[in-house]
Amino acid sequence: MSSAAADLAARQRRSGLTLALLAFAQLIVSIDYNIVYVALPEIGSGLGFSAQTLQWVVSAYAVAFGGFLLFGGRASDLFGRRRMFVLGLSLYAVSSLIGGLANTPALLVGARAVQGLGGAFLFPATLALVVTSFSEGKERNRALSVWAAAGASGMVIGSLLGGVLTQAFGWQAVFYVNVPLAGGAALLALSLITPDGAREKGRRFDLPGALTATVGATLVVFTLVQAPESGWTSPLILTSAVVGLALVAAFIAIEARSSDPLMPLRLFRNPNLSTGVATTFLFMATFGTLLYFLTVYFQTVHGYSALETGIAFLIPMVAGFLGSMLGGRLATRFGIRPTLIASFVIGGAGTLAMGLAMSPDGSYLALLPGLVVLSVCQGVIFTTMFAASSTGVHPYEQGIASGIVSTGQQVGSAVGLAVLVAIANSGTEGLTGEALRTASNDGLRTAVFVATVGIVLLVLVALNFKRAPQAGAEPDADRQAASAPVAEAVAS
Repeated sequence: MSSAAADLAARQRRSGLTLALLAFAQLIVSIDYNIVYVALPEIGSGLGFSAQTLQWVVSAYAVAFGGFLLFGGRASDLFGRRRMFVLGLSLYAVSSLIGGLANTPALLVGARAVQGLGGAFLFPATLALVVTSFSEGKERNRALSVWAAAGASGMVIGSLLGGVLTQAFGWQAVFYVNVPLAGGAALLALSLITPDGAREKGRRFDLPGALTATVGATLVVFTLVQAPESGWTSPLILTSAVVGLALVAAFIAIEARSSDPLMPLRLFRNPNLSTGVATTFLFMATFGTLLYFLTVYFQTVHGYSALETGIAFLIPMVAGFLGSMLGGRLATRFGIRPTLIASFVIGGAGTLAMGLAMSPDGSYLALLPGLVVLSVCQGVIFTTMFAASSTGVHPYEQGIASGIVSTGQQVGSAVGLAVLVAIANSGTEGLTGEALRTASNDGLRTAVFVATVGIVLLVLVALNFKRAPQAGAEPDADRQAASAPVAEAVAS
């Protein structure tokens, strides 16, 4: 083998390992997300959460994640994607250790919030690293399929691992498992990911924009999540709503006048990015909340153990993995926009079928067809909605673009969960025994039907994605040259 060929092979191998690490980071985030769902009932009984406050084990993560994503996305662009990648993983490892040691609801919720902060740095850095390493079209679609499939794999692993660990060692183990995973990935990043270059001269960090965006978004999400529990007219909710909205308005005014804004408002002139925000919001508010309600359905209505719940999630999560692997290929062959619209229509039908099959005496087999269909569509959508949203964004702004789209994702998760939990629990107060079981089933079914209506809205939103000139169109020369080593690794 010539020296040139050997050098090319080495670059391809390093690029492949780098992509594997980025996919592994997504797997860690996915494991953490799903493993907690399975353990929720044990966490609730072990630490004394109420039925309504238990959602904060999930929502604290979403509030912090959504509130800090713009900050994390811009920090990735300005301070370096590798640095933010390592910082995010380190926060994950530390907060997971604290979560496992928590002995009060407040401490656990605080640990979940720090995990969300870690995710706000990790997710946009990871997604920006994937997107900027591949040209728009076939290569990027393929890379995003690998990234999304790793996330789907994490859901499978998380479901099973959550059930096994909770059953064998208690709910604390679902947090401890993240410590070596995230810590090890952070160490590998130092050797596999190319070091960040010097900070570009003339650029500054928009501190006023960062403060108003972070605090404003956090307060708005907090209002929407906590209002069903505290009441929409309570002083706490009214205060957080007014202050949060005022800070968001101040943030927009600051960004309009800033020479180097945290969130350049001109980015929203790209119809794919602005549509992507709405898409990720509604996707997480509908599809993304279904795991929570299925967990409650399996364990509260049918009395499944944590391990049985994990096993019940195995088939749909494998379906989601297959959907993620198919997403890139379908988008390349048929186009991103048609792939998304078809997935929303079919996934909505699957969600409706699943809701109709939910009953106190219903079987798992009756639930399975709709569950498999919507899971496959979830995988396809997760791959293609990020590919659609990143199209046409400059490489130097992929970090903040990823942060913007991911903000929609995390805020949608928190808002959707808060609204649907309130709907699901509306008729269960004061009930016990069989009456509670029946009312819980009815509430969960209603929540799933409302989610189906939201999925119908997704079809209308996706129509606003701009059609690509042709599937797999060639990128500009500069980006194609920058992405060549990684693209060659994937192609090989």
